[in-house]
Amino acid sequence: MAQLLRENRRYIQWFLYLAAAIVVVMWLSPLVALKTPSRIVQSTINGIFLGGIYAVIALGIVIINKASGVFNFAHGAMMMISAFAFFSFFTLASISLVGSLVLATATVIMVVTTGSWSALRNPRVLLGSIATIIALTILMTFRPEGGLSIGGFTFDNMHWINALFGASTATVLIGLLIERFTIRPLIGQPIFAAVMVTLALAEILAGITTLIWGTQPKALTIFGTPNAFTGGMARITTPIVIDTNALLGFPINIDQPRLFAFIIAMIVFAGFFIFFRYTNIGLAMRATSEDQQLAESVGLRVRVILAVTWGIASVMAGIAGVLQVGASDSNALSTDIQFVALRAFPAVLLGGLESISGALVGGIILGLTEEWAKMLFNSDVASNMAPYVVLMLVLVIRPEGLFGEKRIERI
Repeated sequence: MAQLLRENRRYIQWFLYLAAAIVVVMWLSPLVALKTPSRIVQSTINGIFLGGIYAVIALGIVIINKASGVFNFAHGAMMMISAFAFFSFFTLASISLVGSLVLATATVIMVVTTGSWSALRNPRVLLGSIATIIALTILMTFRPEGGLSIGGFTFDNMHWINALFGASTATVLIGLLIERFTIRPLIGQPIFAAVMVTLALAEILAGITTLIWGTQPKALTIFGTPNAFTGGMARITTPIVIDTNALLGFPINIDQPRLFAFIIAMIVFAGFFIFFRYTNIGLAMRATSEDQQLAESVGLRVRVILAVTWGIASVMAGIAGVLQVGASDSNALSTDIQFVALRAFPAVLLGGLESISGALVGGIILGLTEEWAKMLFNSDVASNMAPYVVLMLVLVIRPEGLFGEKRIERI
């Protein structure tokens, strides 16, 4: 009997999985039947939109793990401090010229000296660095009176440009500082040491954010319309209505901020995929992710590539943080945003720790799971718990994730 069980273990496992799936379907079917078709469709659309933001968060974590083998637990804190930097550049009436000059100078120096400090001795590099510093400082501080008109389109609020370049510069600086002074010295050390450093960094960044911006939530409306009463921006509350009465029997309402956030998230994801797949730097990142020692032996500058990876991941974190706030109903930016990354960790593990396409699929599945759990059980507790339940089930069946690679070590 024991031998028979061992020989048919795989078939028995799949039979048990199938039986469990049937039980779950039978349990959920009555709950789904109680919901109207319109509610089901709306929850599905909202889940896809939410999943797009989770996919960008997961992408930032995946590219760090893929390049250096480090699972970055500080990603949520990087999201938080980057979003607050965007908030400052977006909401302040005027930007300090001296502060912007210092920020631009520090970032450019960190970028140029990624490989070696001797790079500053090159006259061409030095002149290019000075020009870049001047350009970044202007873009972070200059706001023309009366807006800007380009090709018949008028941009009344130039704060977007300041916030975009200011937050991007600050975010890249944070990523490069983390790589240079915490991750790089640990090259060759056990991975566990680097993971623990990221946990410490999360607490440090959270403390810095609290010291600078405080603990009170900030209102950050990035997808909105001018408010005549407050002089600021108000969230777009009018949904896009798609007439599907003839097909479905009810119209579909699409929340505009969530739609805009999803579109931006997908553009960012597609842009990085093209960059990673078809550029020389992307090719070098892929080679480094496979074997750092082998990549260095063929002439690739692994330290520079790792710095570029951390810079890109920081930008991804900043974009995800801003989109998360912009898509929320409250538009409240607080230190709690760092915990959104914890909810995106299941998307990373679900898709596969080293899979970029898996980050997208895992993010969408995670978003759908949350929204469907909220719809079926009318509880935020259920929506918070459901992704981890799905993650546990998937990892039991496929520990490497849906798109992860199973590596076999031969000794």
